[in-house]
Amino acid sequence: MKTSLYIGLIILFFFSAWKVEDGQPIEKASWLIGTWENKAVRGSVYESWSMLNENELSGRSFMIKDQDTIVFEHIRLVQEGDMLVYIPTVEDQNNKLPVRFTQKSVTDSELIFENMNHDFPQVIQYTRITKDSLVAEISGEIRGKMKKQTFPMKKIR
Repeated sequence: MKTSLYIGLIILFFFSAWKVEDGQPIEKASWLIGTWENKAVRGSVYESWSMLNENELSGRSFMIKDQDTIVFEHIRLVQEGDMLVYIPTVEDQNNKLPVRFTQKSVTDSELIFENMNHDFPQVIQYTRITKDSLVAEISGEIRGKMKKQTFPMKKIR
């Protein structure tokens, strides 16, 4: 009787530890939290992420010009069940309505989202290079030709 109880507890412990290690998709995206800078010819563009609650990260991309902050887009990264959904709202596009990109792949170092019905981009990807650097990439087809834009970013906060 005691032996089967011990075996049962060991099995329970094993499966509990396995589930915790597996983690939720939103936890795998937590490396985005902070402020990231992409230095471009026209000036620096920033992307800032924070944890809104246990199921959502909130992000925004912006540029600082003189003393003004010019916001390009607001982003919600939401866990819906066991999937992540990337939901940007761009200030001057789509009548300021959000667009949904669903999870294609989520790992500890890469997040890929897609919406093949969107005009451009159809794919949004973040790849963590180190704890202080990442590459954001948007890609898709425009008028029958593949296009890709890459944004190397450094963490500044």
